[in-house]
Amino acid sequence: MTAKAFYDWQTAGGGGDVVRAIAVLERLGVRWCAIGGIAVNHWAAEPMVTADVDMVVALESVDAAVKALEKEGFVAERFQWSVNVKGTSCVSIQISTEERYRDVPNRAIPADVWGILMRVASLEDTLAGKIAAYFDSSRRPSKRQKDFLDILRLVESHPQIITLLPDTLRIEVMAKINPSNRK
Repeated sequence: MTAKAFYDWQTAGGGGDVVRAIAVLERLGVRWCAIGGIAVNHWAAEPMVTADVDMVVALESVDAAVKALEKEGFVAERFQWSVNVKGTSCVSIQISTEERYRDVPNRAIPADVWGILMRVASLEDTLAGKIAAYFDSSRRPSKRQKDFLDILRLVESHPQIITLLPDTLRIEVMAKINPSNRK
C-alpha cells in the first residue's frame, strides 16, 4: 500500500481532496503552504494521520483562493481566524488567516507528505506555529497536549531546534526526552 493509499484509507479519500486543493492553489499561482500537523509530518521522523489539513495562503489571495476552491466543488465556511473548506472526504482544509503566518509561505519548501507533493512551512516556522498553539490558553487542553507532542516529535527528529524553545517549554521537553534529568 502506498503512503497516499494509506492516507486515503484513513481519511475516506482525503488525499484526493488535498491534491485537488493544491492543484487549485498552484493554478492560481498564489503563495501558500501547509502548516500545523501536516508540516510536522514532513519534519518528524514518523508521520501521523490527521484529518485536519492546515494551510496558509498569502492574505491578499485568500478570497480568490476560496472562490476558486468553491468553484472546484469545495464548500467553505468562514471563521474569525480561518476559512475551512470541505470536499467529499472527511478531511477539513483549514486556511489560516492569522497575521502571524503572513510571511510563512515565503520560506516554504517543496515536500512529499503521505505521497502528496506540496509546499510545507520551514522547520523553524512549523515549530513557531506549534509553540504559539501550545501557549494559546483558549485552545482545548487536548489540542494543546497534541501541540506539545508535535513539538516533542520535532525536537526528537531535529535536536538542534531545542534552543528555539522558550525556557519553560525547553525544560518540559527535556524532561520527556531525558527523564533522568528531571529537576
